[in-house]
Amino acid sequence: MNPHFPRRHLLGAAAGLTLALGGSAALAQADSVKIGVILPMTGPSASTGKQIDAAIKLWVAQNGSKAGGKKVEVIIKDDAGVADTTRRLAQELVVNDKVVALAGFGLTPLALATAPIATQSKTPMVVMAAGTSSITEASPFIVRTSFTVPQYTQAVGEWASKNGSKKVVTLVSDFGPGFDAEKYFGDAVTLNGGQVIEKLRTPLRSPDFAPVLQKARDAKPDTLFVFLPSGQGAQFMKQYAERGMDKSGIKLITTGDVTDDDQLNDIGDVALGVVNAHHYSAAHNSPANKKYVEAFMAANKFRPNFMSVGGYDGMRLIYKALDTSKGAGGQALLDAMKGQIFESPRGQVLIDGQTREIVQDIYIRKVEKVNGQLWNIEFATLKAVKDPGKLK
Repeated sequence: MNPHFPRRHLLGAAAGLTLALGGSAALAQADSVKIGVILPMTGPSASTGKQIDAAIKLWVAQNGSKAGGKKVEVIIKDDAGVADTTRRLAQELVVNDKVVALAGFGLTPLALATAPIATQSKTPMVVMAAGTSSITEASPFIVRTSFTVPQYTQAVGEWASKNGSKKVVTLVSDFGPGFDAEKYFGDAVTLNGGQVIEKLRTPLRSPDFAPVLQKARDAKPDTLFVFLPSGQGAQFMKQYAERGMDKSGIKLITTGDVTDDDQLNDIGDVALGVVNAHHYSAAHNSPANKKYVEAFMAANKFRPNFMSVGGYDGMRLIYKALDTSKGAGGQALLDAMKGQIFESPRGQVLIDGQTREIVQDIYIRKVEKVNGQLWNIEFATLKAVKDPGKLK
């Protein structure tokens, strides 16, 4: 459980939820269904909300507003990245709007805040963004279309170990996904004969990277590994360059959150050559992705990032499940989500029927300049990666 979100709050959310009588049956008989999406449209994680909102709108524009023989209404709410707000909005969407599914959830504490509501109301909850491994264990009604941090941090840790990284400092954001990143990258390095000589953490909100960058430099590692949530990469790379770390001789390896497609060109040439790992790049070379990027950029005038595909694929998951359940919600809708296999802009994905986690390819990439723009160019692929956090 996330240490920043005490269990008593989760239990309080469940205890405070009053359900409308016959909710699932009423939904099944209605001529329309509603999907409640809760996103950080304002606040520090607004880029996540912007990307997922745009992807949802693109899905509906391309596929219409009917699924399971019923009209689909998408209700988008802004929680500004505040867990108490997320919980309140989720309760309102379930009780007042009688949504057939909840979706979105830009950060781990926001998903965990909603889990008891999903469980008690038997409302499928599609996590489109948050990446801590344990989230799906918080409710049997949670399904994930985003990623888990261990999927790509273990992968890049193994790559780093085999490519000269033996004396490593890790630098992560101080919350659930950061702890996952620290553990799974570090474990991969040590299992392959390397050493993690220092573990550094920065606050989730308003981080100042200068002190930890100085500590990293003073430790004299051969490699600095960095995980930060979407939206913080540009600030980090700016301070990284200001302190001359790009000329220090220390190899920088990151997750794709740091070299986020949404910010990459703003980061600038300091990002050139940075090796990173992730499940999606706007430069992914497939017909499905080329079509997706072209349509997304035509509609929005900005590049889709990894958060966007979590939203786009999440809508596909819900629509196809509604088709299977003939518009019914509850357990029938959840069951129709399990085991779905489809071609995403990121590659082929599977929703594991047992864990309700996404199984997907993970790519090792390098930031390169192509036609005057920076892109995460894939050069190695790990196929059909399950969440290492569930492989116990």
